[in-house]
Amino acid sequence: MSETNAAAAEAAPKSGERSHDPKYPEKFLQFMRTGWGSSDLTGLVAVPQSVRHAQRRDALSQAFPGETLIIPTGAEKVRANDTFFRFRAGSDFAWLTGDYDPEGVLVLSPAAGGHDAVLYRRQRKSKESDEFFRSAQYGELWVGRRYSLDETATLLGIECRDLDELEALLPQFERDKARVLRGIDAVIDAAIAAEEAGRSEDGTPELTRDRELAAVLSELRLIKDEWELEQLQDAVDATVRGFEDVARVIPRDRAVRERLLEGVFAMRARLEGNGIGYDSIVGAGSHATTLHWITNDGATVPGELILMDMGIENNHLYTADVTRTLPVSGRFTDLQRQVYDLVYASQQAGMDAIKPGVDYKHIHQTCMRVLAEGLSDLGILPVSVDEAMADDSLVYRRWTLHGFGHMLGIDVHDCAAARTDHYWQGKLAEGHVLTVEPGLYFQTDDELVPEELRGIGVRIEDDVLVTADGHRNLSDGLPRTSTDVEEWFAARRDEEPRFPG
Repeated sequence: MSETNAAAAEAAPKSGERSHDPKYPEKFLQFMRTGWGSSDLTGLVAVPQSVRHAQRRDALSQAFPGETLIIPTGAEKVRANDTFFRFRAGSDFAWLTGDYDPEGVLVLSPAAGGHDAVLYRRQRKSKESDEFFRSAQYGELWVGRRYSLDETATLLGIECRDLDELEALLPQFERDKARVLRGIDAVIDAAIAAEEAGRSEDGTPELTRDRELAAVLSELRLIKDEWELEQLQDAVDATVRGFEDVARVIPRDRAVRERLLEGVFAMRARLEGNGIGYDSIVGAGSHATTLHWITNDGATVPGELILMDMGIENNHLYTADVTRTLPVSGRFTDLQRQVYDLVYASQQAGMDAIKPGVDYKHIHQTCMRVLAEGLSDLGILPVSVDEAMADDSLVYRRWTLHGFGHMLGIDVHDCAAARTDHYWQGKLAEGHVLTVEPGLYFQTDDELVPEELRGIGVRIEDDVLVTADGHRNLSDGLPRTSTDVEEWFAARRDEEPRFPG
């Protein structure tokens, strides 16, 4: 049980009701405890991907022979008082188990030839206690039927035990023979003491045993298997339809609120997936120059641009991450087109360089050099392109701000705990999926750029699979060139706006 839930349980009556819930007379309690039929499920079989989850656990087992590995998923987070945010499973936990419910903990215990895997979950109480009608957080009349331990074991192909049993086991794990995925479950973090990081010869902190577990999990997740690629394509295809929905409701000649566009996309996300993969960025006009603009309280203006960075997370938690910048009136001005085409040239150069064995940093440098050369052509760079690109300068980044992209998968910024020699300092490999998303951002108060450029922000982002002989753009269902964007936008506007479905 998480610390948050432990505190809530301490404050609430053991039956699970809240202070403002009506009090139940004994006659009502007795009445509620009778007259319920069976709700047992029959015919359950293992989900097809359970085989892949077992293979992933085996790979993790091989990385840490003889050690106990503890990977929690976390609990629901309080949104306000006694209401919770919609739960989203921990990425590593979901990748290893396929379990998307809260409060689970995967424990891999050393055994002959590897590890025994046990999934600890909250036991379904069903009608065996009053919880089913009294607990707003766990009761099945409140939140719906949960799978029992046996049902979960059948579906996911893993032994399941009651979460309450884990509490007694935690003190028995030896610190020097156990590794914990930290920062997810406060109770587990407290039960197994954290390690202090040592220092390498150059003074940088070394990985603790627990951080090494997180790193290895990220590195194992870098290469996507066939099933994962299907999930990513599913998320991307839904995202393409979401962009089409949004394009249909942007008028040519009048303002429309950024939040309307955000909501239209979110409707598609809930219809076809688990929801949005991250808060949608809908930046009209100068809002496009704010990288993580999620306030979305502005409005489109004919003649200006709108930048939309949006992605749908599918029902297995894999997410797309796509950005398009559109001319609200339908056509780019000459200056807007010049900036847009420069960003497109940068993105295309980066994508052209993607293939197995290429340095990840090479893609970044390729994209950035095109942008730096374009900034020089615009008369903006205060130094030469080579000087601007030098490691001790990087002045071009005033207008590019971020890198070329990132790994993508079950997290939008996937595999973030991987060691640098596997990621930033590593090489691309077949099965990597990454975004390519260069951009240019000219702030409204930047006196080092011509006034006519101020307030313009352009980013183009696609999701790219590294293949055996190059790459494949998973999001090529959306146009990228300025001319194709104009034609696509016009065609969508000629279609009637409609609810997804």
